[in-house]
Amino acid sequence: MSTAVGTDRAASGLRGAWEVVKRALRMELAIYASIGRFIARRPAIERGGAGFGYHRPVLTVLIIFIVLSAVEIPIFDLVVHRWPAVRIPLLVLGIWGLTWMFGLLCAYLVRPHTVGPAGIRVRAGLETDVLLQWDDIASVARRLRVDEPKSPKIVETGDGADAARMLLLRVNNETVIEIELERPTPVLLPGHGAAGGAQLVDAVRIWVDDPTAFMDEVRTYL
Repeated sequence: MSTAVGTDRAASGLRGAWEVVKRALRMELAIYASIGRFIARRPAIERGGAGFGYHRPVLTVLIIFIVLSAVEIPIFDLVVHRWPAVRIPLLVLGIWGLTWMFGLLCAYLVRPHTVGPAGIRVRAGLETDVLLQWDDIASVARRLRVDEPKSPKIVETGDGADAARMLLLRVNNETVIEIELERPTPVLLPGHGAAGGAQLVDAVRIWVDDPTAFMDEVRTYL
């Protein structure tokens, strides 16, 4: 019995490790895909749809990190240039880190929320990409909400018949658009556990840089 339990735990651990590796690879590919879209000026917006950014609150921070990463590379290279065994790995790591930060910035720019014939597509960073079809949407409203830092992505409200689950895609702990759904709707989120994988949600809240333009576009479909 104990041997079987140990084997199951080992297999579960391997599956978990493999999922982590696959997620890391997907994020790495997303970085380079975002850079490619940025260079080609091809944001991920469906035909007939309109894109709405959510990067303004974090833009300054991202640019600062990119500049600091770029400055660190020649400084460290100057310090360790006499030791090739140290210099080369640090140089590779520095270039990779700079590329990653630039790719993250590109992801914010070329993967906006979209409103189009298929519905509202909400995004966050490199991984989250959820399409909410118009048939599933009950209402869309402009409502500012500010949460505590490190609040969970999935929030449960009420109890019994009034219980509801809400997905919050915050930027700087804030959301400004609330999308209520007709019924509990499955969404696929990155990762696994309580806030990852397939989740049933009754509402979605997002941050949009220009909520007025977003609502104007939504009104053409609802």
